[in-house]
Amino acid sequence: MLSTFTAWAGGKYVSIAPAWPRAWQEVIPFFAFDPAIPKIIYTANAIESLNRVFRKSNKTGGSFPTEDAATKLIYLAIRNFEKGGRDIREWFAARNRFAIMFEDRFNA
Repeated sequence: MLSTFTAWAGGKYVSIAPAWPRAWQEVIPFFAFDPAIPKIIYTANAIESLNRVFRKSNKTGGSFPTEDAATKLIYLAIRNFEKGGRDIREWFAARNRFAIMFEDRFNA
């Protein structure tokens, strides 16, 4: 698997190809997960995505007359983010796999 990736990435991703062999022991566990889990990890970094929404709403809002005005703007930004947000089914699939894999540590 590593040699296949290195051959494929060698020409296209020159800086990444040598990094994987050096960190191969840390990369292998990622492939052991059910496909739903890596997909949600690398496609939907929810915290960064929500932080982007906060930065964007505060940038366009300028200065706020009161703290309550800023709070309302952030609240509306969150509601708008949730309405146009990501496909929830992916989150449910990942959560269900975690519940099966880590039943002793998982509280749903």
